[in-house]
Amino acid sequence: MNDLVLEKLRWRYAAKAFDPEKKISESDWETLEEALRLTPSSYGLQPWKFYVITDQQLKDQLIPASYGQTQVGNCSHLLVFTVKTDLSEEDIDQYIEATCEVRGTEPESMDFFKKMIIGDVVNGARSNDIPGWAKLQSYIALGNFMTCAALLDIDCCPMEGFVRDVYDETLGLAEKGLTTAVVCPAGYRAEGDKYASLAKVRYPKEELFEYL
Repeated sequence: MNDLVLEKLRWRYAAKAFDPEKKISESDWETLEEALRLTPSSYGLQPWKFYVITDQQLKDQLIPASYGQTQVGNCSHLLVFTVKTDLSEEDIDQYIEATCEVRGTEPESMDFFKKMIIGDVVNGARSNDIPGWAKLQSYIALGNFMTCAALLDIDCCPMEGFVRDVYDETLGLAEKGLTTAVVCPAGYRAEGDKYASLAKVRYPKEELFEYL
């Protein structure tokens, strides 16, 4: 087992109180941004956009829409995961073009792949709930972000407790075809947060894993 990785994962917890005076360095945040950018997604479509809020007034404004959770205001960086509310053939074309540019291939070579994606997320059954599908993808990014943050000794607090409509309105997401999926304040835990020292409650491996 990799003791370093496990040590960091045992260290992390959902921080209930952040030290507002401690800020994530530019270098560490660039690492976390790149980790988010490298997150895998279904078909590689990346149906998301990440809003990074450091403006104190805006963070404080979102506390009421977060059911009064002060982590939103006291964190160093408030990361808002937003996802697309719809996908069109133009979105797929954009992704195919980007793929061809990066890999130096011809668009014709990806015709089958393109038709498969369109048949699924544009014209298929999945198209009936693009926000739901995209939200599931955003949780892959959230997990990746939290793990990488722990490796950098940076605290996080993933949140589903927020009023989506208020976040969407505050960030002007509707006109951009986006909606808020999940929120994750990041920064450094405050001294005296009793939750930092509590033992993790996890079921034993025997109850969680089954080998076939």
